[in-house]
Amino acid sequence: MKKIIIASDHAGYSLKEYVKKFLLKKKLILKDIGTKSEDRVDYPLYAHKLSKIIKRDRNSVGVLICGSGQGMIMTANKHKNIRAALCYNVKSTKLSRLHNDANIITLGSRLISKKNAIKYLNIFLKTKFEGGRHKKRIKKI
Repeated sequence: MKKIIIASDHAGYSLKEYVKKFLLKKKLILKDIGTKSEDRVDYPLYAHKLSKIIKRDRNSVGVLICGSGQGMIMTANKHKNIRAALCYNVKSTKLSRLHNDANIITLGSRLISKKNAIKYLNIFLKTKFEGGRHKKRIKKI
């Protein structure tokens, strides 16, 4: 079972806490690296910290949450071997895993419902990478 590392900024804090409760009920291995409140913080600090953990531990996947998901994805994808995907519907989520072998999901707390966040996270965790022609393309990233 993969370990899940989760982080957010202040805008994503409430959704992060909701997602954490869901993951803990499923008895998944979970590590929360912050933020710990809705006090204003800079999202790059958390995206960099989480990306470094995922780079070291290939048996982990990451969940990053901010207001739009955009800041987190831009920051995370600066790291080598990180493939963060902004997931905003079922198809984008599924394809991020099937074709891109994404290892971090980013969610926009101001753009999706809590119900959809859980739906997309479930899809992300259950969908396996197809490999094949996609493996060659990922090596070119």
